Amino acid sequence: MASVVFDAASRIYPGTTAPAVDKLTLTVNDGEFLVLVGPSGCGKSTSLRMLAGLEEVDAGRILIGDRDVTNVAPKDRDIAMVFQSYALYPHMTVSENMGFALKIAGTPKEERERRVLEAAKLLDLEPYLERKPKALSGGQRQRVAMGRAIVREPQVFLMDEPLSNLDAKLRVATRTQIAALQRRLGITTVYVTHDQVEAMTMGDRVAVLKDGLLQQVDTPRNLYDNPANAFVAGFIGSPAMNLLNAPIVNGKAMLGNLGIAVPVSAGSQVTVGVRPEGFTPASDGFHVLVEVVEELGSDAFVYGKPADTNVKFANAGDEGAQIIVRWDPKNPPKAGQTIAVTAIPSAVHLFSSITGERI
Repeated sequence: MASVVFDAASRIYPGTTAPAVDKLTLTVNDGEFLVLVGPSGCGKSTSLRMLAGLEEVDAGRILIGDRDVTNVAPKDRDIAMVFQSYALYPHMTVSENMGFALKIAGTPKEERERRVLEAAKLLDLEPYLERKPKALSGGQRQRVAMGRAIVREPQVFLMDEPLSNLDAKLRVATRTQIAALQRRLGITTVYVTHDQVEAMTMGDRVAVLKDGLLQQVDTPRNLYDNPANAFVAGFIGSPAMNLLNAPIVNGKAMLGNLGIAVPVSAGSQVTVGVRPEGFTPASDGFHVLVEVVEELGSDAFVYGKPADTNVKFANAGDEGAQIIVRWDPKNPPKAGQTIAVTAIPSAVHLFSSITGERI
């Protein structure tokens, strides 16, 4: 096993001026499960491919352990990659697929069979070793792809959205299996996903990227509780944090009749962030016009628009921006009603409405 270091690593694709990955500086500790997450085009897959040697590094360097691998060929980096597509050989059995890389490397047959059998036991694939990929389900195929990586016993696992092709229920089951397996093997793992729920439930730490820039890297809990900026606040958490631009009047950010104390240096306007569970019903305060109520059994979420015209969405460019409030599932409001809420003081986050940075 080994640590991974991105040392101001950049990638600029030919014909473009803006870097796909811009001076990424990040350390993945030995044995850590680190998740790269962000919207499409943020540079997460490019970062992974740079680490794998599939993309050139135009500036900076990448280290695996104490070895600078920036200009080392992919086959010599001692890494194993699991792709979004299973990329299995259709004419080979599960056993042959898992052991193929070892066969190419000249590993003796007995050693090859031992490693394949050990990986199959870990992944519950023993009954399927003689099957061809077409006789397997999507989840089983993905486990075969993981087994192919495991038998190589690499220093680093790289996983590029390996669950994207699975249905919702299987995705939930498989992500817990992957996380448990990684902790059991203790191999340093870099995992890419666009699904922030996946990131939060799997990673020891999560690195959030946007437009090629690292926004924040921290534990899932700290990302949720202390986002560094409005982008991280709005991206991490499901349902998303409410981000609202509110005018400051007499030292308070006004969400309708709800006043929230802000620092003197905040200016004339501030971005207020409140998660759905940070709002509670009140007789007066911030008024929300209810559009939809999602009843989930143990929870209910109210989706609506501000009834107060002085309150604007900070993420107004986002299509379908809405206010989201968690509500008592036994007594939800109806669509068309107006509800009043107040914010729990400890649940309020303040950001600059100009830079988006945390105040």
